[in-house]
Amino acid sequence: MNAFRWWRGLVSAFGLLYLLRLLLPLPFANEVIIFSIYTIGCNFLLGHVGLISFGQPAYLAVGAYATASYLYYFGTNPYVGILMGVAGGLAASLFVGPFFVRLRGDYFALVNLALAVIVFYLTQNVLVAITHGDNGLLIVDRLSRTPVLDLSRPNQFFIFALLIAFAVWAFYKYLDDSIYGACCLAAKINENKLRFLGYDDRGIRLLAFVIANTTTALAGAMYAVYLGFVSPEITSPARAADPLVVTILGGVGTLYGPIVGAVVYTGMMDLASKFMSNWELIIGIVLVFVMLAGEKGIWGTLEPRLKRALLSPAAGSRPIKGASR
Repeated sequence: MNAFRWWRGLVSAFGLLYLLRLLLPLPFANEVIIFSIYTIGCNFLLGHVGLISFGQPAYLAVGAYATASYLYYFGTNPYVGILMGVAGGLAASLFVGPFFVRLRGDYFALVNLALAVIVFYLTQNVLVAITHGDNGLLIVDRLSRTPVLDLSRPNQFFIFALLIAFAVWAFYKYLDDSIYGACCLAAKINENKLRFLGYDDRGIRLLAFVIANTTTALAGAMYAVYLGFVSPEITSPARAADPLVVTILGGVGTLYGPIVGAVVYTGMMDLASKFMSNWELIIGIVLVFVMLAGEKGIWGTLEPRLKRALLSPAAGSRPIKGASR
């Protein structure tokens, strides 16, 4: 029963995502899944460790360009390309992480934003011989057919992305339930007490930083394979706030907040962009309303109410102790 309860929420959430594919266009469903993976790392940093990062586009670009470079210059297997993207994100996180996690608050946010600007400049100008600058790397014709799931076909890519997302959410749910997850929350609330208990607070933040940004690189690698094209626009500093907006919309620190936030954000973007060019205005108004109404995001507000609604019939059917006496 404990195992059933542990997996029940995950199966239900991704079952609804599969139904979303049946009701809405395939590109929308693929975009939501990849955007959710992109956001969950930022959600983990902010909700569990208290680190605000405006540098997620940098790690997204590392994963995307590592994948695209492999497929453009070396091989054609998209699975290997995605692994290269994850490896690139892991290496980048391990390289900058020991320096960045020394910082707190605004300094951490700004140094990550500076990294996004640097990566954008490198891909657009300095490394133009490799990245082709604004022309980007076109890899759509470099993807070879693969057995079981052919990632060059959007409908089969959706199944692959859904399975990857399910594994990512299972991993983060495990972190939430682990001692390490509790240590992350303790580092966010009071790191002095955490050190007093004998834990290495900097090591805890570093591991969270590496996990979150490697997940972001995974999303970048999946974007590269799905779109078949990578350009410096993927790391544009103008899009630095997107994962934070989705995190706040869905609910900071909640497990399923990134999925709900990605659905709402992508849906509003698609709908609003048909009627006005500055669609970000609608997103901003909705974000202000959500913060003023609940302060916990959409899923953070709905989750306790759904739990009460689902548990109240069961609670009402239980006999009251002493009633038969």
